[in-house]
Amino acid sequence: MDILNTFQIGGSALRAQSQRLNTISSNLANVETTSTPEGGPYKKKSVYFQSAPLSFKEELDGKMKNSMQGVAVTKIIEDNTAPRKVYNPSHPDAKEDGYVEMPNISVLEEMVDMMSATRSYQANVTSIKSAKRMALKALEIGR
Repeated sequence: MDILNTFQIGGSALRAQSQRLNTISSNLANVETTSTPEGGPYKKKSVYFQSAPLSFKEELDGKMKNSMQGVAVTKIIEDNTAPRKVYNPSHPDAKEDGYVEMPNISVLEEMVDMMSATRSYQANVTSIKSAKRMALKALEIGR
């Protein structure tokens, strides 16, 4: 495996985890949003990953030999579960019965997902730094 492949794989993972963190942040920021431009409460979004070739050249090489795969975000899906209803007749978005439709977002689950994404991001940064150190040591040996 080429050292540049290591950087490309790590870079693709960093991009994917960064997008995951942004989506989680958006969910946390909108945990109390009861009205959106589309109508209704904010809907939780989830990120889905899939292995992906690093580049067109890598895909072409992969047809001839076993090539390395990176990771990519394939889709971001909105949660279609029913919003939770909270009784608050004084809220501006309350229905006639006094209930407000709130986003179905668990702050606890989002924080756990955020910790997981952060750890994954850190692990990929560590692998890139390790590959960089190995490349530098190889250059020192070659002197």
